[in-house]
Amino acid sequence: MTVVNKKIHVIGINSYKFEDLSSTLQNLFLETENIAIPNSYFEEIKSWSENCLLKNKSLFLSKSNNELINWLRSQKTDVILISRGDPLWFGIGRILLENFSKDDLRFYPSNTCIQLAFSKLKIPWQDTVNVSIHGRDTSKLVEALKARPSSLSIITDSNNKSLEIIKENLSELNLIDFYDFWLCEEIGFDKENIRKLNLKESLPSDISSLNIVVLTKTKKNYSNDNLPLFGISDHIFKTFDDRPNLLTKREVRVQILAALELPTNGVIWDIGAGCGSIGLEALKLRPNLDLFCIDKRIGSKGLILENSKRLKVKPKCILEEDINYTLNKNNLSSLVKPNRLIIGGCDKKTKLQIINKLAQGMNIGDIIVIPIIDIQTIKELKEGLEDKNFKTNLNLIQTYKSLSIGEGMRLEPNNPVFLLKGKK
Repeated sequence: MTVVNKKIHVIGINSYKFEDLSSTLQNLFLETENIAIPNSYFEEIKSWSENCLLKNKSLFLSKSNNELINWLRSQKTDVILISRGDPLWFGIGRILLENFSKDDLRFYPSNTCIQLAFSKLKIPWQDTVNVSIHGRDTSKLVEALKARPSSLSIITDSNNKSLEIIKENLSELNLIDFYDFWLCEEIGFDKENIRKLNLKESLPSDISSLNIVVLTKTKKNYSNDNLPLFGISDHIFKTFDDRPNLLTKREVRVQILAALELPTNGVIWDIGAGCGSIGLEALKLRPNLDLFCIDKRIGSKGLILENSKRLKVKPKCILEEDINYTLNKNNLSSLVKPNRLIIGGCDKKTKLQIINKLAQGMNIGDIIVIPIIDIQTIKELKEGLEDKNFKTNLNLIQTYKSLSIGEGMRLEPNNPVFLLKGKK
């Protein structure tokens, strides 16, 4: 740590008006000779001096780099460093703490730009995920988008085409229709402007360099008017807000549906159905199938019913219960045995029990497909199918998705999934 004999007053502002400062901060400005001002604020703050509010001041144009640190070290008396909002929230505060003693720093936070934006939008923000891509790579943005939070705030960087990257990432992750995109420019200042952009159109040309983005989950009624025949986008399916990975992703789902060799008529069981994405898309492809969805998670039935409406299909039966209970209850015989069986979402022991209970009642040509992420379970499950006279094959599904970054594009891997298929 550098030892200094003066105080560095780091003041967050959200207004270019001197009179908007508290009286304490106004006096601090009047008493302090040396003031560092960010490049984007310099001309506005400089006008305070020209209007005789700050006389005989030494103003330093700050670019938040080593020149600023060296200037702060060179000063013999107290200095002011102007920041935006809260200096300790994605701001200059972290850099200052790495270079100066805490005893020499004084922080005076204002409202953050995010706080102001949500107040203008009149939206609660306690559950908002906050990400900065100002001077940073976009890996944390991609990670946040994959989790699909209900709202997401993004601090942008005018120097690295942030808005274009955000738009491209939303498109690449099939989230264009999942979020409303709010562009918030110069929040708190005289030229404040908030507008909702349609990302299916080109970005406006008149965007201020001082901007942030707020994404809020869109509220709209889904219909199947424009759904593709095969390979429905993930965002169409409703899932639990805190469990976005409950559904089987499209890239794996289409492989499972292909492996099932769906017949025109018959019975399909989707065990560990989650939000129902596999079984419901199967039913959309083959409307005459009888679909039985089984999942033990509380609320899964409601999810499947909602997604049934979105795809305009109707399952034969939805059971919100543990498959072990289903297999062992007295009226199992009343359920029609499957011609197609998907086994997911349970441990190896349960999968083996499902095979033992249901495989013997399946007919020649019937198919079982098991998505597997634990490679150690493959051998026993494969042997379990073969013991029941199923011919098996195993495929590894490994897909990559292109994602835009500041320097161009990178390939982001999806989790690998093994598909074990058995055909009787």
